Order: sequence, then C-alpha cells, then structure tokens
Amino acid sequence: MSNETILELKKNSESTTQARIPWRMNLRRILRQRSAMTGMIILAVIIFAAIFATVISPYEPNKVLIGAPGHEDVRKRAKPCIHLLGCEREEPQHIMGLDGNVRDVFSRVLHGSRVSLAVGFIVVTVAMLTGTLLGALAGFLGGWVDNVIMRIMDVLLAFPSLLLAIAITFVLTPGLFNAMLAIAIVNIPAYARVVRSTVLAAREMDYVEAARAVGSTNGRILMRQILPNVISPLIVLGTLGIGSAIVDAAALSFLGLGAQPPTPEWGAMLGGEFNQLFSAPHLVLFPGAAIMLTVLAFNLLGDGLRDVLDPRLNNS
Repeated sequence: MSNETILELKKNSESTTQARIPWRMNLRRILRQRSAMTGMIILAVIIFAAIFATVISPYEPNKVLIGAPGHEDVRKRAKPCIHLLGCEREEPQHIMGLDGNVRDVFSRVLHGSRVSLAVGFIVVTVAMLTGTLLGALAGFLGGWVDNVIMRIMDVLLAFPSLLLAIAITFVLTPGLFNAMLAIAIVNIPAYARVVRSTVLAAREMDYVEAARAVGSTNGRILMRQILPNVISPLIVLGTLGIGSAIVDAAALSFLGLGAQPPTPEWGAMLGGEFNQLFSAPHLVLFPGAAIMLTVLAFNLLGDGLRDVLDPRLNNS
C-alpha cells in the first residue's frame, strides 16, 4: 500500500471521528437539558400508550357498551368510575367515563394518541421534505427560480395558516387525509425559508468554491457540502412543528373537517361533546389534556434541542 493511500485513509478516519464527536457532545448536552428531558419523558409515555393502546385499553374504542356484560344499567355520559377511589364495586369501572354514544373515553383517548402522533409526524415529514427541496433550489440556483418559488411561499404566508388549511380542506372535501395534506401545505413555507437562508449563506463559503474548483457538479455540492448545514435547524423546527400540526389537525377535526366519526381523534372527541362542558366536563377535559400534554412535550423537546444545536445559544 502506497504512502498516499495510507494518508488518504488516515484523513478519512480522522474526519469520521471528528464528525461523530459533536453528536456525542450534543447528546450529552441534551441529557443535561431539563426541558428536553422532561419533554422526552412525557413523549415516551405517550408513545408507549400509542404503541400498546390495544393491550392497555379495556374496550374497543368504537364499541357501544349498551347491553354489554356488566353494563345492563349503563347510561350515556356517565362520570368516571375508579374503584380504588371509592366508586362502588357493583358499577363497571371506566377511568375517564363514557361519552354520548356510551363508549369508553379512556380507550378512545389511548387510540386517539395513535392518530394524533401519526398526523404530526406525517405532516411534518411531508412539509419538511417539500420545503427543503424548494428552499434548496431557490437558494442555490437563484435568479428567476428563486423569485418564482419564494413568491409562491409569500402568497401562502399571506394567509393565516389555520384559515388557509380550513379553506383547502373544504375544497378537497373533509377527511383526515385531506386535513393532513392541507396542514402540510401551509407549513411548507417555514421550512423553505429556513433552508433557503442557510443555502444562501453556505454557497459563498470557501469549501463550496473549493468543491467547484475540483470539478464537483452542482448536485453533488448541494447534497454533500451545503445541505448538511441545514440538518440542525430543521430538527428543531420539525420538532416544534409536530406539536403545531397536532393542534391544527385537532382544530380541523373539531370543526368537522378532519377525522370523521367514529375515528377516535382527540379534536373530533372535543368537537362532538364540547356543548357538554358543564354537564359532563370529563368528555372535554381528558381529550383536551391529551392534546396539551403532547404539544407541551414536543415544545419542551424542541426548546431543548434549539439550546443545544444553535451555536449562538451554546458557546460551550
């Protein structure tokens, strides 16, 4: 093996080691961040409940319990009954009570976590990939491509995001898939602007000029030299965006434009029983608390990741 080959392998090994060190340091910083750890713990509990909802829930989420064994005298919108807290043993146990269709609220909240988490992750993934592509093309190519793409983004940003999502869903006909598509569309500009600004700053760097000098193609420069700089801000923005997507999906379902009955979705559960706030508050309290905790978890995690990954906030 020649000396040049040995030196090249040594350089590659050193660069790989140096690339791993920042991620290890960032992981240690994340574990020291109280807000990030709190968000991760809450999120872990919610994800666990979503994965094992079928095992944990005592009933099928859409099962009407009228006439079921032990439910001969059941009534709709029954209050929570927990035997350990003094509820009579003769009564069937329902930790979060029953809804207006005599279905177990606890089972529906557990299965609703699957829907809401899936909505959040899918929406952010679609918006992030599309926004990254458009922002990278706009920032790297510039000229008329930049003008066309960013003017379209400006038009989308000119409308309040939730109102635009409502309009898109109404045109596409109500449904969970169309609601997810609408929310993804209104979130694309945020990712496109972040990627474009990063690409504009990175394409003037010396290492990009050096890559051009050695004959690298534009596609290779964009993928290997520029886009890696976008990963950190996208992680933070995406983590915060999942919470916002869950809230927007719940709002559309609340209005009847998202998940349709009998899908156990938290926003739809609120929309179906919001007029029972004073007579049966548990029907609003538990789905609302589930939305609040999930969004809080993602926001805490996003804030912690921002403090760790943003070099302006982290000088250690």
